[in-house]
Amino acid sequence: MSTTISPITVPSATSDIQRAVLPNGVRVITEAMPHVRSVSLGIWVTSGSRREDAPENGITHFIEHMVFKGTTNRSAEEIARSVDSVGGNLDAFTSKENVCFNAKVLDEHVPLALEVLADLVRNPLFRAEDISREQGVILQEIKMDEDNPDYLVHEIFTQNFWKDHPLGRPILGTKDTVRALREETVRRYYGQWFAPDHLVIAAAGNLQHERFVELVRHWFDDLRPVANGHSEGPPKSHARIVLRNKKQLEQVQVFLGLPSHPIVHEGRYAWSVLNTLLGGGMSSRLFQNIRERQGLAYAVFSDLNPYRDAGMFCVYAGTGIQTVPQVVRSVIAELRDLKANPVPAEELRRAKDGVKGSLMLGLESTGARMSHLARQEIYFGRQVSLDEMLERVEAVTADNVRDIAAECFVSEKVGVTVLGNLNGLKITRSDLEI
Repeated sequence: MSTTISPITVPSATSDIQRAVLPNGVRVITEAMPHVRSVSLGIWVTSGSRREDAPENGITHFIEHMVFKGTTNRSAEEIARSVDSVGGNLDAFTSKENVCFNAKVLDEHVPLALEVLADLVRNPLFRAEDISREQGVILQEIKMDEDNPDYLVHEIFTQNFWKDHPLGRPILGTKDTVRALREETVRRYYGQWFAPDHLVIAAAGNLQHERFVELVRHWFDDLRPVANGHSEGPPKSHARIVLRNKKQLEQVQVFLGLPSHPIVHEGRYAWSVLNTLLGGGMSSRLFQNIRERQGLAYAVFSDLNPYRDAGMFCVYAGTGIQTVPQVVRSVIAELRDLKANPVPAEELRRAKDGVKGSLMLGLESTGARMSHLARQEIYFGRQVSLDEMLERVEAVTADNVRDIAAECFVSEKVGVTVLGNLNGLKITRSDLEI
């Protein structure tokens, strides 16, 4: 491989974080953590399930599985042994917008870990017999998830909320689309997206930046960009009321959601504070009201799902069939209160401290730091420091929270999915008036 082209190194505002860009577009970000002995590294492909055409839904996740079935250099068993044999971990995941192949090893084994990850990403075999076998595995994974009511109610809601848009489709695909995958389709999709202009390689731990960039260059500098012609617009939300009967369930699953803002929106810190005080933990309004005071649910929480051009804010509760209307009324009442009244100072203080504590605790491991580096690069094009994030959270005011609620908590945009043995249950638009 060529070793004559030097990468462009860009100084970072954070002294321990450094960034380089290879001439072919591969981005490399590292964070030195000299007080640990481990290194977490990941190869991120900026193509998740939302890049898929409808007939190929699930192909990104399928490829994530297939690269572990053998490469031109290693069998599936040799892949499994390669990092295990030095006490490390090898893993991968697919999301709506990214795929990540990652490893965590002792610092002395970084060259081996990067070689294995590069081999997986660059040299998969995609043999027809492996494809056929893995289709059976993923069909079982789909069945397993469909047996999980928490997952199923979320999936039904999302498919209706972003109907006819790739963000609304399941990451795993459907039974029909997975069965229909063929070797030529897998190879074509892989060639379109596993290209240098879609790669971010991040590492955090006890490592030296220049040495790591040299390793990346050795394995990736001969890759060439690929024009795939893919384009898509942001999704349009649909405020649907979906009542899905599943008689074998003992509990009724309630999932309510609204459109929120993209991940880069200026209001993202106010959203984090709002989500924390509404349903982010045991002291949140939803938990204290619906579980502690009324005893209507064991699990109740809110969640924020931001993407590059859209977002979804949702509330989940598991309850009994008789108490579904009361749970829905209670959730709507909490949303209405956030629109109408400023958050008291003491509650705002607790929520901001909760967000800041979660941010700091969430970045203590090398794996979390590696993921943070990659996501900041992918979505912001720069490293947003922890200090900056903490300052932005601290700057959130009660007016900021109420402004977000007033803008986004709109009755006509509320969608709800209820899953369980519904026995004639009815929910109307009037029940969702905020």
